[in-house]
Formats: sequence, C-alpha cells, structure tokens
Amino acid sequence: MRTFWHLIQLFQLAAGLRRFGAIRALSGIDLVPAWAPRLLRVTTFYIPRKRNLPVTDGERLASALAAMGPAYIKLGQTLATRPDLVGHPIADGLTTLQDNLPPFPFKAARAIIETELGGTLTDHFQEFDDTPIAAASIAQVHKAVTTAGKPVAVKVLRPDIVQRFTRDLSLFEWLAGVAEAKVREARRLRLGKVVDKIRETVLREMDFRLEAAAAAELSENMSGEAGYRLPAVEWELTSKSVLTLEWVDGIRLVDKAALEAAGHDLPVLGERVVQVFLTQALRDGYFHADLHQGNLLVQQDSTIVAVDFGIMGRLSAEERRFLAEILYGFIKRDYRRVAQIHFDAGYVAKDQSLEEFAQALRSIADPIMDLPVEEISAGQLLAQLFATTARFSMETQPQLLLLQRTMVMAEGMALHLNPQANMWQISEPVIEAWIRTNLSPEARLADAINNLPLLVERLPARLERWLNDEGEPRRDTGLDRPVPQKRPSRIYPFGFGLLVGAVLVKILTS
Repeated sequence: MRTFWHLIQLFQLAAGLRRFGAIRALSGIDLVPAWAPRLLRVTTFYIPRKRNLPVTDGERLASALAAMGPAYIKLGQTLATRPDLVGHPIADGLTTLQDNLPPFPFKAARAIIETELGGTLTDHFQEFDDTPIAAASIAQVHKAVTTAGKPVAVKVLRPDIVQRFTRDLSLFEWLAGVAEAKVREARRLRLGKVVDKIRETVLREMDFRLEAAAAAELSENMSGEAGYRLPAVEWELTSKSVLTLEWVDGIRLVDKAALEAAGHDLPVLGERVVQVFLTQALRDGYFHADLHQGNLLVQQDSTIVAVDFGIMGRLSAEERRFLAEILYGFIKRDYRRVAQIHFDAGYVAKDQSLEEFAQALRSIADPIMDLPVEEISAGQLLAQLFATTARFSMETQPQLLLLQRTMVMAEGMALHLNPQANMWQISEPVIEAWIRTNLSPEARLADAINNLPLLVERLPARLERWLNDEGEPRRDTGLDRPVPQKRPSRIYPFGFGLLVGAVLVKILTS
C-alpha cells in the first residue's frame, strides 16, 4: 500500500515537472536513468505546459519545485548545494529558487501565537500588524510592538507544515532507497544521507527555539567584531512555533542603489561580509549558512545585521584545519601539500595515488589561478575541487559542500557591491591569521601539551591491550593452535618513560 501511495506521489511530481517544462532537466543529471525522462513524458503528455517559462532547465526545475510545496522547495535548495549530484548547470539554476509563498490568514497566525504563548495576543503585544511583511515556505513574519514598548519581528510557523513536510519527504526517502539499491553511484553519493540531511535541517528550522539558540550562540561568538551584529532574542515571547526578535531598521544588502544613496562605502561592506563569514567558519566553526542578500541589513552607521538563522553550518577543528590548509595551499600553488591534506583527513582512500591526485588538483586550479586576481573565486575553486570526488572514490562531505555554497554566496555579495573586489586579498588575512594562531610550531606545541594528559591517561589501557593481544594465535596461518595462556599485563616504568619521551620528541620536532 505504501508503494502504491509513493507511485501516486511520483505521478504528481511528474505532472508538476511537465507543467513547467522541467522534465528535460532530469536528462542532465547523471543519477537519473536515460529512460526515466522519456517515461515521464509519455505518462504526462496530455498535461499542458505553462506559458512564459524561464529559459534554462535549472530555472524551470526551480519554478516547478517552488510550485509543489515546502518540501520540494527545501529539496531544491539542498540540491543547489550539491553540483556533484545534479551537475553545475542545474545547481546554478536552482540557486534562483525563491522561498516565497502566499501568506496564510492572520486568524491562523493569531491562534498559533495564543496557543504557544498563552493568554491573548494583547497580553503580549500592544500593537500587531495583521499583514505579514514576508511569507516563506515554513513561516511568515509580522511587525509588532511588545507590551514593554519594544518594536519586534514575530515569526510564526505555518499551520500543519510539519505534517505536509513529513508526507512529501517520505517520497524522497523511498526514491533514495530505490536508487541506492540499484545504482552504485547513488551509494557513493549517499543519497539516503542527503535526504536525512534535508529532514534534519528542515525539522531544525521548524523549531524556533533552536533558531533562537543559534542566533544567541552566533551573537556571542561575534560580540567583539566591529560593524556586525545580530538582533536580540525576546526569549519570553519565543516558543517552538513563535520566534520574536528585536526589530531592525536598515537597507537590505541587495539594494545597491539605496546603499549608495545613503552614503555607505560599498567595497568596505563587501569585504566585511566575506571576512565575517571566514571568521565564523575558521575561528568558531559555526557560521551563518543562509547568506543571501535578503538576510543581511545595513544600518545607518554601516553596521551589518544578519537575520534568519534556520540554516547554520558547523565545522570540527579538523575540518577547519582542512579548509584553511587547502585554501592556503592553493594560494601558494603547493598542490602536493593540498593532496596530502586530503589523504591525511581520510577524504581520499589510501589505495589512490597521491601524485595523480595532486596532478588532478593542478588541472583544476591552474586555469583558475592564472586568471586576473580579481576574477579568482575561492568558492568556485572549492566547487571544482569537490567535483573530483567520483574519480578518486571520495565520499561526499555534506558539511563542506554547505560551506562551499555559503562561500559562493558571500563572494557573490562582495562582487555585487564591488565588481573589482579581489577575493584573495580579502580572504588571505583571515586565513593567514588562523593558520598563524592554530598551525604554527608554537600553536602545535601548545595544543600537544594540552592534550598530553589525555594521551598519558590512555596509554596504559592501550599498552595493556597490546600486551594481552600478544598471546593470541596468528589468524592468517590457517593452523588451529591452542591459545597460550595470557600473561599478566605489566607496565614497565622504564619502557613507559621511553614511550612518553618518544612522543614528546615527536611533538617537538614535527
């Protein structure tokens, strides 16, 4: 019965693609079998197309997904970050996907607020504009004034959105399971993980307490950065389905003419966007991952205020080191170093050739690095780098693809504000400062000293396992020998001291 329902959903998807002339877009995706677009055309031939459709296949696909509902919008936004799955032309088209939908009635918004916060609307707000200022796939935003007289923005979750999203996502999970069972490339690209990531991301977006916590954490991280801030959270007026933030007056970063008329220094604003993003990603490992121009406002004093924290990126210390070192390696054109970093991080299997991988990196980077310096894009360089995953059997790293997408968005804003922006000159100080602070010999020694107590604590247990394992028979001989009785494990003080000494020497000389 479930399969029958999924087939009905699949037909509805095919019909939506047909209306927007988007079936052809599937032909450009390697994972889609060649027969699938033909089958979809035959089964939907009687459905008329809309008029005045976009020109490119990617933009038509974006229009179709936008018309089919919230889950499809989020699917498209996720696929826009995955050119390794859909190819660069389709991914570029999907970046045009607009997350705008008609607003839902104020009566429903009022009911949600009163249910979530308790009491009546007037218990919490002395003024409340019943016409939303923005309506997206998950929520809409109203301007209001609290009973304490503070202007605020109130974000309200759409009614029944969780149920609608869960229903639509079940089709994506089914299709991913079928693909992974039948197509080797789908297994390598971990389509099931992609769908899991969509579920995780959107369910997080649907809990506004988590978005408020994200805003608070990012605000704390960036409290010392001049010219950048986040709106304050009104915690007493925030719940799972209602988020209340300080109202921010400003000019949207997309409005270049208005910024110029207000006297703002556009190149400085562009540099600040890129450097703030790199600071968040490298220094803190926690970055605002929805950096489109509508989510950044510029106040009268040129302070940039970020809004909408439903999509955030997080990087481990190792991933930050990986990012900084590969960018720095590309700047210095040390491709063997960049290749070695990939091998050390485990992103490339040990049975691959380091030299061939370094050569592949050169083939990606040299054409880009030989361009005029103002035309070199770090985001596009990373996109080309991640596109080599298939050739060298690299598993996809979704968190790095999210990072690459956000970097492209940050660069796009800098170039929008200043077409002559030099991305390497903007990025290099932040990257070099992070490397100097975290990867210099002094920093590595300090890090090793800090980790030494943990290493010493674990050594006895590891030595005990090694000594106990000495009595096991060799399993590759095929001989069924009796297992000798295990010796009591002993940690010799002299041998232990030598081992710790060797570790220290290695740390000090590496």
